[in-house]
Order: sequence, then structure tokens, then C-alpha cells
Amino acid sequence: MRPLDEKETTQVFEKLFKFTGPNLKHLLERPAVEGPDAEPGRYCLRLNRNRVYYASEALVRRATAVSRPRLAGVGTPIGKFTHHGAFHLTVHALDLLAAHARRRVWLKPDTERSFLFGNSVPKSSLARITENTKVGDGVVVMSMADVPLGFGIAARSAQDCRKADTNAVVVLHQADAGEYLRKEEELM
Repeated sequence: MRPLDEKETTQVFEKLFKFTGPNLKHLLERPAVEGPDAEPGRYCLRLNRNRVYYASEALVRRATAVSRPRLAGVGTPIGKFTHHGAFHLTVHALDLLAAHARRRVWLKPDTERSFLFGNSVPKSSLARITENTKVGDGVVVMSMADVPLGFGIAARSAQDCRKADTNAVVVLHQADAGEYLRKEEELM
């Protein structure tokens, strides 16, 4: 487990910034609440194999006692680097994104299942959308009970949604909570 280099850090922060905006600083600057120490410190990002982990500094210090081949991971896995070097957020990052998200989309209760099966969000499924959402913004998809279901990329702005056809795609699917069942082996 090692710290991210400059290029990797830039890629991870750009992806996270797409969803959190200026709230990104709260992810790393907030005091850690986990770890065995009385003063666990702050949170940090670490790379193990091709996965990026979000963990407290206290847990990372303790993990140095474990040999690299035996260390599976420490903290929350938030994404992974592909073989070509691109960074992708995984569904594990949903709780972090939901807590610090700048843009949100709420789905009608009877259409949540479609999103959880891996489909994009059409306008007919949309209950609410955050104002000032632009095309290409990262959005967290929520139920009407404010439960985070997943995240994606806005395919239309909030203004365009009002004029769009009912079958027009509003949010392009990236990850959802249903992946825990569908892709159980890949997520580990």
C-alpha cells in the first residue's frame, strides 16, 4: 500500500471533483473517526495493486506491519485504475459521494428498481433534480426517502429536462447499489 503519485492523485481528484465540487476538501480535511488511536488523524488515499482506498492515517500506519502480498486493503475502496491508466469510481464510494455531493437526482419510487438493475435514468423516472445541474456534471441518484441508490453523469441540464421527451435519458448510469449482487466477484 503506497501513497498515490502526482498523476494518480490528479486523476482521482478530478473524478471526485466532478461529483463533490468544492466539497472535495472536506473529504480529506475532516478528522478521522476510525482507528485504534486516540488521535486517529485525518483521512488519506492509498493505492494497493490497482485499487484506491480511503482510510484514516492511523489505520494506514497499522497496515504497514502487514506484508504487501497478504494485505488485501485498508479502509474503503473508492475506485480502481484500469490497465490503460484511467480511474473509475466504484459503488463503494457511494456513501462518500452522497454525503458531499453537489448535485442530486431523485427517482420516483416505482422506477428505482430499473436504475438498480443498471439502466440509465429516463425523464419519466425523474421526481426532482438539483437546480443548475449542467450536462456532464456528476450526480448522485437518490430515492424519495433520501437513500443513495447510485451515481451517474447528467446527460441533460436541469433546464433541458423540462422540455425533454419523457423517454429522453437524463442521467447516464455509472454505478448503483445493485452491483453488490450483480458483480459480487469483481468488487472484491
